[in-house]
Amino acid sequence: MRLDDERESDNVEDRRGMSMPGGRAGGIGIGTIALALVAMYFGVDPAVVLNMGQGLNQNNAPVEARAIPKDDPGAKFVAKVLGSTEDTWGKIFAASGQQYPAPRLVLFSGQTPTACGSGQAAAGPFYCPGDQKVYIDLSFYEEMKNRFHAPGDFAQAYVIAHEIGHHIQNLQGISDKVQQARQSARNEAEANAYSVRLELQADCYAGVWAHHADGANRILEAGDVEEAMTAAAAIGDDALQKQAQGYVVPDSFTHGTSQQRQRWFNQGLNTGEIKKCDTFSAAAI
Repeated sequence: MRLDDERESDNVEDRRGMSMPGGRAGGIGIGTIALALVAMYFGVDPAVVLNMGQGLNQNNAPVEARAIPKDDPGAKFVAKVLGSTEDTWGKIFAASGQQYPAPRLVLFSGQTPTACGSGQAAAGPFYCPGDQKVYIDLSFYEEMKNRFHAPGDFAQAYVIAHEIGHHIQNLQGISDKVQQARQSARNEAEANAYSVRLELQADCYAGVWAHHADGANRILEAGDVEEAMTAAAAIGDDALQKQAQGYVVPDSFTHGTSQQRQRWFNQGLNTGEIKKCDTFSAAAI
């Protein structure tokens, strides 16, 4: 992945090494059922996906954030990918006469307060609609490489682009509509089906970013798309459930199968069109 021509975003907060204000964190922790944790990878609001909102600590005490160190390659990589998403989505929004309100990205270690409760590294990267921030503990990239066998810089960029996809959904009002639909669903399987379509759309939006970023600055190198496909396959609900328990329960899927995640990322990558990412109108996903 070529990022030499990409600028570093100024919207990165570095909270790594900072203690959690307000004492003991509540909600999602390392002791949570393993399957629920891995289902959170590439997720949205933890309270939405896991229905654990009542257990989350809502302490929103301000946290002082540092600028990322100039000699930190991991942080610089994240800042460049974020900058690329800002430029790409800024142009897409401008084409329809709108301004793109860029989200902030928070680097943290272990846990950190968010408007969605206590953010935990064990839950993987996520987007919080309440404060419009993406949260990521960079140790997750080692998890991708070693546990999920999905290495590579473009696979890492896909993680960020997916979370930015959730930001786009939040701006479009889609996230709120899905949450309302989930709350009025007749059963858990129906509620989960809405979450699957939300996640697959975020995958498609990640592909839209890659399409336009590559068209502008030729960021893709040989093997990059394959890295994203490997990552998408590794975190499909069917793959995660097989790894965790040896069998799959389709009604419990919240993010989509490996094949579905690959298909929708490719849909965005090949077309570069937001309207082609309407997973909610698609008869089959």
